[in-house]
Amino acid sequence: MEWADQAVVLRIGHFRESDLWLKLLCRKRGLLTLFAFGGSRSRRRFCGCLDVLNTLQCRVKASGRGNFLNLEEAVLLSGPQRLRGNWQRMGLAANCLRFVEALGVNDDGAEETFALVEDLRRVLEEEARLPALLPLFFRLRLAGALGFAPNLGHCGACGAPLTERAFFVVDEGQMRCAACRAGESLPATRYGVELSPAGLDLLRRVQQEFPSTWPVEDGPPTDRRACARAIDGFVQYHLGLAWEGGYFRHV
Repeated sequence: MEWADQAVVLRIGHFRESDLWLKLLCRKRGLLTLFAFGGSRSRRRFCGCLDVLNTLQCRVKASGRGNFLNLEEAVLLSGPQRLRGNWQRMGLAANCLRFVEALGVNDDGAEETFALVEDLRRVLEEEARLPALLPLFFRLRLAGALGFAPNLGHCGACGAPLTERAFFVVDEGQMRCAACRAGESLPATRYGVELSPAGLDLLRRVQQEFPSTWPVEDGPPTDRRACARAIDGFVQYHLGLAWEGGYFRHV
């Protein structure tokens, strides 16, 4: 089997003397691990383009027994220019790319995830200011692209549109309007986050838009903390992932 696709390089590793393995996010096929034999030396087949955050046009062929994939040839389509010299922004990029790996992407969500990662790269490369919660926003947006987004527009109990301050019940992944929250008498031990109208509007916007249109203005610290707690709680409880020591671990 042989096929061609565009792909963003998420991670690269060495094995043996001149061979590489790569984690690629392919536009049509999602997240895959491929091997590039002779990849650290070949300039004819790879043109020196195998680097993290590069977008490639790839030609891929399955091994004889079909148990792994070979990267036969790659051509550079686009990649960062200044970003690699900014270690802080490269750290943000690594955080987001690790989340893509940890969550996994199949062919159903591949197209939107591919576009999301490319837009993130452009933002990190070109924008003077970034949202303070960029990695958390990325987690919420990617979860939505893969079908895991919580409904932040309506109360999970009565279905009423949320226009005022509301409560995010983390273990349910649902919102509660003020009336339902008061009527339910949720236990004090139940983990939840109270979100202001401004905080809710911000999270809805992040869910629906790409990083290049996310607002960069710093809102009130209480809103930022509430948004961060809501996203982190949702990711840990419903996706089973927590960021620790530079990697995501399953919880």
